[in-house]
Amino acid sequence: MDQIRITNLEVFCHHGVYKEENVLGQKFMVSVILYADLTKASGTDDLKYSLNYGKICHFIKEEMEKYTYKLIETLTEHLARALLIRFPLIEKLQLEVKKPWAPILLPLETVSVVMEREWHQVFLSIGSNLGDREKNLNTAIDLLKADDLCRVANISSFILTAPVGGVEQEDFLNGALEIKTIRTPEKLLELINEIETKLKRVRTIHWGPRTIDLDILFYDRKVIKTDSLKIPHPEIRNREFVLKPMCEIAPDFIHPVYGKNVSQLYEELLNKEESIGRI
Repeated sequence: MDQIRITNLEVFCHHGVYKEENVLGQKFMVSVILYADLTKASGTDDLKYSLNYGKICHFIKEEMEKYTYKLIETLTEHLARALLIRFPLIEKLQLEVKKPWAPILLPLETVSVVMEREWHQVFLSIGSNLGDREKNLNTAIDLLKADDLCRVANISSFILTAPVGGVEQEDFLNGALEIKTIRTPEKLLELINEIETKLKRVRTIHWGPRTIDLDILFYDRKVIKTDSLKIPHPEIRNREFVLKPMCEIAPDFIHPVYGKNVSQLYEELLNKEESIGRI
């Protein structure tokens, strides 16, 4: 991926653990590597297709002067997120914030914090079978869009599907979403739980009816297995209501465990169901 590098931008501001640092202030130095696709900019010689490093430098200065943080870690995290949100062309960045006058009563050149942050590609399944199903889905999508750390990139058509699991209930309205997020998988799960709570999702019956159901299908091509998270979702290859809308928005996305794309998994499922139907 193409890069634009800014090295040792000097900003005088008031971050630090000690009161004197907050009152008197001190110099900080910021270096950042910005990853972006600059093909269109290089081909057209037009700044609007590139990252204006002048504006970025002034933005960094303004953000560092706007707040007062005790820790360089907090300052670096804030700057990384703010840059990704403010400048949509940035896909990934590596940011270093240096503190050359660290008050430790020992000689040192500088102390610094380095962080890498990026927009991750995530696919979600979404479903509802209580109340106004379409309204529930659209409200959940709006709540995702309202989160600064998420961008909704693609939305499938909604399809009506029969429930699974043997519980007698209404049919589901299902779909799939592609989002970009700065959130970690764990923090994304927290957001999903908050959205489900706002839409009054109640977990009383396993596989039971629900106002909203949001599941993480894929997070980049990561494989995660913890008590709270299993990514990719373990039931993907068995669920037509997942694979059919996924085929609409990402047919070529490759499952990181099975090594097959979504279209191939959907075709296998249909063939399997057809074979069972013949028995």
